[in-house]
Amino acid sequence: MNLGEKLNKKNFRHENKYFINFFDYSILKSRLEFLMKKDSYSDQNGNYNIRSLYFDDIRNSSLFEKQSGILVRKKYRIRIYNLNDDIIKLEKKSRIGHFINKETVRISKEQYYKIISKNYDFLIDSKKSLLREFYLDLKINMYKPEVIVDFVREAFTYNINNIRITFDKKLESGLKSVDLFNKKLVKTTAIDEPKMILEVKYDSFLPDFIKNALQISASQRYAISKYVICRKYIKTNKWEDN
Repeated sequence: MNLGEKLNKKNFRHENKYFINFFDYSILKSRLEFLMKKDSYSDQNGNYNIRSLYFDDIRNSSLFEKQSGILVRKKYRIRIYNLNDDIIKLEKKSRIGHFINKETVRISKEQYYKIISKNYDFLIDSKKSLLREFYLDLKINMYKPEVIVDFVREAFTYNINNIRITFDKKLESGLKSVDLFNKKLVKTTAIDEPKMILEVKYDSFLPDFIKNALQISASQRYAISKYVICRKYIKTNKWEDN
């Protein structure tokens, strides 16, 4: 299957990432506030917390493929918001170059704890294909929880072309625990200056008025992975620094 066939098979979107400093953030935020809406998850200050538990297989494929620049890759994570258990998502994020596809299914808190306790046989009987696929990767490729990624997000949305622009702040890596609901989770700051990550996501095109507001060129884009950044704080092999 060629690249075009893969992109047409699923709803792959553009995803571009940039490192920015506080000065850039202040300017961009002031522009976007006039053009876009705040995300529905936002609190009164426009922010919300995201905490994700990332999985990797016995060969550390998700980590190695990202560091090696492999164009076609995937990773699994379980994600919660504001440390609440009302929404718990298992997500599989697939990437082909700069295009991404995210498959999501809701799970319960009980199911989450079964998964991290390796009592995941219930997944194979699910009617949801993503849960069955996850089961096979857990069983055959020995995927297991690796690291918790915690950060604060400020998001802007535009309903035409499914546009989302996010500022991700206070990126932290969880240490010694894979329990997403651990309110006493020991964390360490995972990113130095610049302190924020800007993500620009959209379906087929980005309107000129948003491009002009952002004023970011392709040369400023980085291959940023929060998983890779946070994983280095629990590294066990020298090659993980690459």
